[in-house]
Amino acid sequence: MAETITLNVNGTDRAVKASPDRMLLWVLRDELGLTGSKYGCGEGQCGACTVLVDGSPRRSCITRLSSVAGKRLTTIEGLAQNGELHPLQQAFIDEDALQCGYCTPGMIVAGAGLLMKKPDPTVDEILDSMQGNVCRCGTYNRIVKAIQRAAKAMKEARP
Repeated sequence: MAETITLNVNGTDRAVKASPDRMLLWVLRDELGLTGSKYGCGEGQCGACTVLVDGSPRRSCITRLSSVAGKRLTTIEGLAQNGELHPLQQAFIDEDALQCGYCTPGMIVAGAGLLMKKPDPTVDEILDSMQGNVCRCGTYNRIVKAIQRAAKAMKEARP
């Protein structure tokens, strides 16, 4: 049965009428029009649907709506601020870290979650944190370089 549930998505409170058991991915895409998070495997294994929940990466395809009520959600659309790409979004472009682009939103969101917790991650920490995000095109080396580039850019931008 549908209920009205308030979500904080990309800094804005949004009321949605949906079943509490509905998966977050479908609420984001169908109810809120945020189509950046992609449906990949539907089992939480590929990472195409990754969003941040209170700053931590979460697979929205297996996350029930009821479990995120009252939490802060960030999608790929919410990373850019004031018309400026997030440093990781820009780094993905600069490092050519995408080919087909289907995995890119999930990769960037997962990488942004890592950089929030570890502003200067090692290569091993990057590889470990990105383990669950699958890129069929195989751009993994460029993805690592993009995360490193973004970490450096963010460090240089800090006062």
